Amino acid sequence: MKILLLADTESESLWEYFDKSKIADYSLILSAGDLHGEYLSFLATFAHVPVLYVHGNHDTRYVHRPPEGCLCIEDTVFEYRGIRILGLGGSMRYRPGETCQYSEKEMRKRIAKLRKPLRKSKGFDILLAHSPAYGLGDGQDLPHQGFECFLDLMDRYHPAYLIHGHVHANYGRNFERIHHYKDTTIINCYEKWEIEFPSSAE
Repeated sequence: MKILLLADTESESLWEYFDKSKIADYSLILSAGDLHGEYLSFLATFAHVPVLYVHGNHDTRYVHRPPEGCLCIEDTVFEYRGIRILGLGGSMRYRPGETCQYSEKEMRKRIAKLRKPLRKSKGFDILLAHSPAYGLGDGQDLPHQGFECFLDLMDRYHPAYLIHGHVHANYGRNFERIHHYKDTTIINCYEKWEIEFPSSAE
């Protein structure tokens, strides 16, 4: 099935110049964070497929106005048509006290709490995150540095994909959208991207 991936900036093609035909072929929409709630709700209204999201580092606004018609999958393993999706949003902590930001230690604690769900689901197929993994498409500055524990997750569970955003294409730091780490394809879905994934319903 075809999956639409979104992050960081709203696509003019999907919002300002929207046409239903542009999303008709998608069976699932995944948001890797830092998108306006109204944008995700808009897509959920017309797509008639699940819109799943995790928080970006700027998504504290979702606390008071979460995207309507969408499902937050933070700290869960969500299964859809046989595809297991693990949600771990947020960025590296760079401001004390901010929500949606985590130190490496804090992110490791989040993952540790997921041991039982991951054992029950026998792993996961897609890691939906906001931040990249350390050394794979991340930045050298602390706010855009990736998490080392994501490398551990890929080592242990061998997911097909790690989907993230956070590092923008317009940052001018030799932006690369796709990386590979052992069995995992890592995709920076800044603005929009798509993948095809076999599902148990096909």
